Amino acid sequence: MNFTEASLFWGFLLVYGVVMYVLSPKSKNANSFYKGADDHGNPVGQWSLTASIFISWIFAKSVTNAANLGAAYGVVGGLAYASYWLSIPVAGYVIYLIRTQTGARSLQDFLTSRFGRFAALAFAAAILIRLYNEVWSNTAVVGGYFGLPGEWEYYAAAMLFTVFTLAYSLKGGLRSSIFTDVIQAFVFVFFVGAVLFLIIPANDTSALLTNGEFRLNAGFDLLLVALLQLFSYPFHDPVLTDRGFVNKEKTMLKSFVVAGLLGFVAVFIFSLVGVHARLNGIEAMGNAPAAVGQSLGLAALFFMSVIMMTSAGSTLDSTFSSLAKSLAVDLPRLARRAQDKLPSVRMGAVVMVVFALLGNLPMFAGTDILKATTISGTMVMGLAPVFLFYGFTQWSPWSFHLSFWTGLGLGVLLAAGLIPSSWAIGDGAYAMLLGVNAYGFLICTACFFLPLLLRRLAGKSVVAEGA
Repeated sequence: MNFTEASLFWGFLLVYGVVMYVLSPKSKNANSFYKGADDHGNPVGQWSLTASIFISWIFAKSVTNAANLGAAYGVVGGLAYASYWLSIPVAGYVIYLIRTQTGARSLQDFLTSRFGRFAALAFAAAILIRLYNEVWSNTAVVGGYFGLPGEWEYYAAAMLFTVFTLAYSLKGGLRSSIFTDVIQAFVFVFFVGAVLFLIIPANDTSALLTNGEFRLNAGFDLLLVALLQLFSYPFHDPVLTDRGFVNKEKTMLKSFVVAGLLGFVAVFIFSLVGVHARLNGIEAMGNAPAAVGQSLGLAALFFMSVIMMTSAGSTLDSTFSSLAKSLAVDLPRLARRAQDKLPSVRMGAVVMVVFALLGNLPMFAGTDILKATTISGTMVMGLAPVFLFYGFTQWSPWSFHLSFWTGLGLGVLLAAGLIPSSWAIGDGAYAMLLGVNAYGFLICTACFFLPLLLRRLAGKSVVAEGA
């Protein structure tokens, strides 16, 4: 970076951090810090909740992945990644049913009531891994606009961004997160529009919207993976599911549906950045937005960096608030060491600080941000039958464990490269991922129903003997 570029980028980062801290509200009690209520106990409004869901799920890594897939596969790649946002309405509807049918106040409460305390603890461990990944995978994307991995600028920007986000998260917890999400959503939409005004005139619109082929080896396999993971992926992300319990059921459901559809459109639109790179021979080099920004000039690159900071900030503050709730509220309750009374704000603040430090360690080690999505989504495939078919059972711990641990085992085997090649569907880059998710969904579903079937057969045999 020359002096002008450095002044612009570092200046915005500093202004962004200060403004977010000054504007974010301070939580005066635990109900506000952990549940997002205002000082009078009123829940968050519908449109604030919608904006929060919309922007907090548009991670910095997500828009980067969408653009990279657009560069690799055209609009098919963009559609594949955008399809993950359709899981938001799915999650909203399932949470709506859980709340209205069981009266549960959280997913942990629901799992404990249907599948036992150990099932809820296993679920809590899965979501903690997910939250841990959210820290480094978003700060690393921001750092990439200031330098390359290994350079001090890269790490300095990522850590400074972490400090700013942590500061206003400590100030207000979930309330601060939702409030700043609304601001970040407007900034995100404005700058995405600004980028489109630079990209669309530089291309033939028809070519921009039709580039790509719906073939398994041309990105369609990843689209099928996304559609399969719609029913499991959202439930291991408390950034999303925590927001399913902060307002009335119908208000929540409307917010989830609207936010999911808006997210799908927004992510697909941003994937056109990658399609532009594909059409114009721009080498993405693992970061299509930055490559396109550099090719279009300083203004475009700055717009891209603003988009990344706002999307990363909205996710990171939500991650901190979810970590605080998971470790300070949910886990102690599961361990029967806490009552319904919420813990002090200080306890949640300590959790945030610890994970702000530990959560960035993988960034220094270096890793693939796309794998943080696809692999973790595969490992939790066993959650799909649990949330889709819970109505078939009132109490069945074995149904949860057989489904959940089977899915986790398949995900680990996939990550270790130990799945037989015969499982692959097609010959594309995601053929094995598709095969494991397709066959895995069927296997996990069979595992979920197996205890119920055995119980029914055992009951029939007892009746027959009695007759």
